[in-house]
Amino acid sequence: MSEPALARRERQVMDLIYRLGEASAQDIQDELPDPPSYSAVRALLATMVDKGLIKHRKESRRYLYSPAVSEKKAKRSALKQLLGTFFDGKPEKLVASLLDPSEQNLSREEIERIRELIDRQEE
Repeated sequence: MSEPALARRERQVMDLIYRLGEASAQDIQDELPDPPSYSAVRALLATMVDKGLIKHRKESRRYLYSPAVSEKKAKRSALKQLLGTFFDGKPEKLVASLLDPSEQNLSREEIERIRELIDRQEE
């Protein structure tokens, strides 16, 4: 079963929660760019809890939210979705796209790090 795609706001919230470790709805609203209303943040968090993306615990009169899955697992899931959506599920097509000279956005250092990672993988 594949994990659901994240909407833009959900990605922003996940990034915040991974960075902060744990956050209240107010913390999240304070950190979001162009923040929605507090009630909209609470509704978004409830949806994310229902999707199994985050979990919460009650502390005094507020809920604190934390990731339900490790950041590493979330990154793998997002990468798998990216590969499937844009690159026919083939990592070589992703790498070829990154290395395309017509859209070269990688520095020599970044390319060298990619080579080193490939070399290590082959060992």
